[in-house]
Amino acid sequence: MTRARLLVPALLTAGALVGGCAGASAEAERPAAAQDGARDTDDLPASFTGQKLDWATCPAPDSSQGDDTTTPSPLPDGADWECATLTAPLDYTDPEGDTIELAMVRARSEARGDDRIGSLFFNFGGPGGSGVVTLPAFGQDYAELRESFDLVSFDPRGVGDSEGVRCLPDEELDEFFASDLFPNDRAEEREYEDRLAEFSRGCEERSEDLLPHLTTTATARDLDLMREVLGDDRLYYFGVSYGTELGGVYAHLFPRRVGRAVFDAVVDPSGGTEEGARGQASGFQLALENYLEQCAERDDCPLGGDEDEAEERLSGLLERLREEPLPTRDPDDRRLTEALAYNGIAQSLYSEDFWPYLTQGLSDALDEEDPDGTVLLALGDAMNGRNPDGSYTTLQSSLTAISCADSNRRYEAGDVRDALGEFEDSSAIFGPPMAWSLLTCAHWPVDGAAEHPDVSADGAEPILLIGTTGDPATPYEGTARMAEALGDDVAVELTYEGEGHGAYNGGNSCVRDATNAYLIDGEVPDDGTTCD
Repeated sequence: MTRARLLVPALLTAGALVGGCAGASAEAERPAAAQDGARDTDDLPASFTGQKLDWATCPAPDSSQGDDTTTPSPLPDGADWECATLTAPLDYTDPEGDTIELAMVRARSEARGDDRIGSLFFNFGGPGGSGVVTLPAFGQDYAELRESFDLVSFDPRGVGDSEGVRCLPDEELDEFFASDLFPNDRAEEREYEDRLAEFSRGCEERSEDLLPHLTTTATARDLDLMREVLGDDRLYYFGVSYGTELGGVYAHLFPRRVGRAVFDAVVDPSGGTEEGARGQASGFQLALENYLEQCAERDDCPLGGDEDEAEERLSGLLERLREEPLPTRDPDDRRLTEALAYNGIAQSLYSEDFWPYLTQGLSDALDEEDPDGTVLLALGDAMNGRNPDGSYTTLQSSLTAISCADSNRRYEAGDVRDALGEFEDSSAIFGPPMAWSLLTCAHWPVDGAAEHPDVSADGAEPILLIGTTGDPATPYEGTARMAEALGDDVAVELTYEGEGHGAYNGGNSCVRDATNAYLIDGEVPDDGTTCD
């Protein structure tokens, strides 16, 4: 998401990381994700809208959020981060029913009077990333914005300390993430199917009552309740990756309440699950090719100086790892499997600043005398949300639960076989796991809400969309599609001609200056502005 710290990947198709299963679409009597039809925030009982939050010094992050010993980063003026818990309806169509506790974090602005604009809410994506951990970890990057805003984030429902979804014990997750990402024959298909069926059953056993209420629509309503409780007439918002989808859904529900909003690393809201997965296969392939081009120019590139041969060597390494995992220096004696290496490579392509880690990891893994998978394993662990002590955050379980609550499409193995050729054309390396990821929700115990989110937002104030041409996880083309879906006179597009997933923290002063001027001073950049 940002400069070279491995914290939380902003978006990857759920099943590309957790595998998939087939043949469950005909199961009966599954509950459905809660549909909209909820009351407006203004109509909620005062017990919600009038609650007073008990802000206090934040405790250390727990394992569900992430064991990051450098969190929080100190703010330039030494200000403290504060944490609180907000109570929201579990089901907004039944606000007198069960409730859910949502973890929040903020750093207050010293600005007062007209100099203070309000609260600026952040969602860093996933879906499944902990905002309570991520915002403080990168607080210094947003210090200029704090001159006018309180900086605020939260763990969305079903994430981290907001009743985060956990599907399997940590030891079983180790085995789960190390298993093959895609099958090569029908016997492996059955194993693949059984694996995700077990994962889905684990989610149901541990979080059954919660799963129907983890839609992005419900989280958007949580955002509006937070806005109301913090006393702002409008929502000021900064969404990254999946956070742009959340922002778009909010704008659809509450167009007149949209204040200044930034969507960075923009999700394409127009397609379904298959289109999104195939787009990501192409996006990661583009990022890989850009990495290989840069690597080939270096004398120490472990893949050699020819780009085509380099990709072949990388494919060969992954094929060998499928049969012969590499030893590592992991204290639990885990080995580097093909799946863990895939995830490590994908993690490193989120930012150009991660490329040196990938080069080191590949160099170690390809060492003829003493091959070692430690660095690639660490990268894969970061993608999977594994903490240094062997525990897991809720990242991947939450990602799956939210994605399956949102999407009503349920695929079978035959669908994947039909689509596999197109995915392989998009990327020989990333295509197969992305294709088989279509089965992620096949055994999910809750039927999803819609084919794709509705983000039409007629009447909203201008929303700044930032697209990066080399973005692997949310390909650049999605920016224009989000703009079209939001509607005429709503979206303002800014293009960053560069690498990485998310542009604001990428070190480009043009992007940062335009974004800050928009958020702080209300200066809307010209539509079509380009930064390089």
